[in-house]
Amino acid sequence: MTEFWKEHSQSATVEEMMLDSNAQQLTQYELPEILELLPSLDGLDVLELGAGIGRYTSHLIGKVNHVTAVDFMENFVEKNRKDNSHLGNAKFIQADVTQLELAKSSFDLIFSNWLLMYLSEEELISLEKKMLSWLRPGGYLFFRESCFHQSGDCKRDFNPTHYRTPAHYNHLMTSVTWEESGEQGIHIYGFDTILSRNVHTYIKMKKNQNQVCWLMQKARRDVVQQSQGGFSTFQQFLDNQQYSRKGILRYEKMFGSGYVSTGGPSTTKEFVDLLNLRPGQKVLDVGCGIGGGDFYMAKNFGVEVLGMDLSANMVQIAMERAVQENAPLVQFEVSDATKRNFPQKSFDVVYSRDTILHISDKLELFRKFHTWLKPGGKVLISDYCCGQKPWTPSFQDYVNQRGYILYTPQNYGKVLEEAGFSDVRAEDRTAQFIEVIKDELKRAERIKDEFIQEFSREDYEAVVNGWTEKLQRCEAGDQRWGLFYATRS
Repeated sequence: MTEFWKEHSQSATVEEMMLDSNAQQLTQYELPEILELLPSLDGLDVLELGAGIGRYTSHLIGKVNHVTAVDFMENFVEKNRKDNSHLGNAKFIQADVTQLELAKSSFDLIFSNWLLMYLSEEELISLEKKMLSWLRPGGYLFFRESCFHQSGDCKRDFNPTHYRTPAHYNHLMTSVTWEESGEQGIHIYGFDTILSRNVHTYIKMKKNQNQVCWLMQKARRDVVQQSQGGFSTFQQFLDNQQYSRKGILRYEKMFGSGYVSTGGPSTTKEFVDLLNLRPGQKVLDVGCGIGGGDFYMAKNFGVEVLGMDLSANMVQIAMERAVQENAPLVQFEVSDATKRNFPQKSFDVVYSRDTILHISDKLELFRKFHTWLKPGGKVLISDYCCGQKPWTPSFQDYVNQRGYILYTPQNYGKVLEEAGFSDVRAEDRTAQFIEVIKDELKRAERIKDEFIQEFSREDYEAVVNGWTEKLQRCEAGDQRWGLFYATRS
């Protein structure tokens, strides 16, 4: 590693730092994009790992309380010190991050750009435990890496980079835990994902989907929800149970290529047509799945789409499809809508298909939607709903097992009104839902041999049984399906 960076650090330029001849132009757009994803910096103590010549150091100093900038190349550290030490309260350290020792609970934010991809699995896990110890409870970790393949055009006779997949980083970074002693005893901490997304500058300027960044937060791990099946986070539950990669592809086989929501392409076309989309508009898709609806909107209407989903497996597949689709207008991120914050009036449309059923405080989420929308903006939601209580015991067990929070279609619409939306249309679409399920079951029968060959007989039976039970719940009146459409006045 040292020899590699000795070769690429002789002049300590931004082109060497980014290993790209277009570094100046990329930096002009990439740097503000990255900084916008960080939490509020006011008063924070920041540790910058792999700081290099200070591309980001210069923007962090002055906005935060203190910056500790670390890099293992002496000439990078000296240039950073020379160019940026006069800007504010900062310390510059030459050190190998794998050997770095710092005081526990010393920082509010750890920032790194293109660092973890140069570490082995063992080194990365060891560093992650250290970072958990260096952060204060509730502190943040931001990192950005090249995934899948090389991005820069710099010639390399030797390349020590580990091009991991985003899903691999998600697994590594959310699986490691750290025990910490405090006044109230020993607590276990890990990283929760706040967001993970492509760097849009690279999509726009290089048609490159492989630049991915993460914002994570140090959180307690010693409280496990029963509805999460013993997993530390709901995201881990989704990615290891309902939305394993195999499980997602099974759903896609039923719903249609690119889709994991009711009716696939047919309902997507019907519902999107209600929005009267125009070129240049910005759409937020909450619970985007594997991106089929987003590609449809971008391709047919020329809108920019940001698809967000809590499942890292969903988003990885969506990113892979984005490369195949050559879709520069579409961007994806792993994030929890309840924790995500966008600037006010960012979007023309908020679109969501069958995904809000897990969220307990729907009113607060809909208020966020209202804030994120421009005046006159539209929200369109389809979602699982319920009939009037009392429910059958089997349906109550199903809702409890899935952790769903269900409303009747009428009450769902009232929550949207309470959140400030006007012209709310709340439609009970259960009859359509039943017909869609029946059509999907007929399709499953037609492709039975193909399905079994691609997956297994057990997978086929599991999916068909799941669809049949869904049909029975609807016909019994317990499960409903709603379509909701409203305007921000």
